[in-house]
Amino acid sequence: MQDRKTLILIAPAFAWLTAFMVVPCLLILALAFFRRGIYGGIDYEFTFENFGMVFDPLYARIFLKSAWIAGLAALIASVVGYAAAYAIASMPRHRQPALLFFAILPFWSNYLVRTYAWIVLLNREGLIVGIARALGFDGELPQMLYTEGAVVLGLVYNYLPFVILAAYAPLSRLNPEIAEASRDLGAGGWTTFRRVILPITLPGVATGFIFVFVLSIGNFVTPALLGGGQFQMIGNLVYAQFLTANDWPFGSALSMVLIAVMLVLLTLQTYANEHASTGRQSTERADG
Repeated sequence: MQDRKTLILIAPAFAWLTAFMVVPCLLILALAFFRRGIYGGIDYEFTFENFGMVFDPLYARIFLKSAWIAGLAALIASVVGYAAAYAIASMPRHRQPALLFFAILPFWSNYLVRTYAWIVLLNREGLIVGIARALGFDGELPQMLYTEGAVVLGLVYNYLPFVILAAYAPLSRLNPEIAEASRDLGAGGWTTFRRVILPITLPGVATGFIFVFVLSIGNFVTPALLGGGQFQMIGNLVYAQFLTANDWPFGSALSMVLIAVMLVLLTLQTYANEHASTGRQSTERADG
């Protein structure tokens, strides 16, 4: 009876995911094995050429460039987000909900609005340049907008709350007696953090890193707006294949490779979290 009730409760969500995620992905996968028609469209002739083109040096460089930018954004977000989560978790309990509220407040506005705000800040007549002029700086400021740094900055800003929330969860559950015991044994603050607190809370940081990396590597809005078309990421390439080049089979192959990379990373992250959880439980049983 309980199993039937569980099945009834989960059926709507399962049907929704099947209809709007699994089926579209299967259609995209099927399109990846056909050819582009002479005048666009699809020629239903089975081929593996599209997947071969994905690993062409030209497109492989775009993949590597995308991975570099996504990795850099994820690393910066992990460092900044962990520091913010650590500061929030160190505050009195009654203040932490308000601080978390401010951390996720940017999510209340549209992604495009948040990205356009950085255009206002970084352009040559923007707020940052205005402040520099008001402070008496008369020299030529370096180009800030339409650069790789602007794209990384935009990705970090937009996805930073994911890291804060992921890192805050293990930090908030951390037993303060563990740090006290470390200090009682003669360890300093830095040693306690490096050898006790960080290893225990590292799975949360890793989760945040993977979230930011996965979301960043397929992003096409931020590179288009803050990069100004100066370089391409894999998301922009997929967008161009579907809506500009009208090469749906090749765009589908790119999409499936990107999805495969994301699934591998998420699977590794899940395995690492389960392994860390199992290790903690074994240690607790041994101590008990």
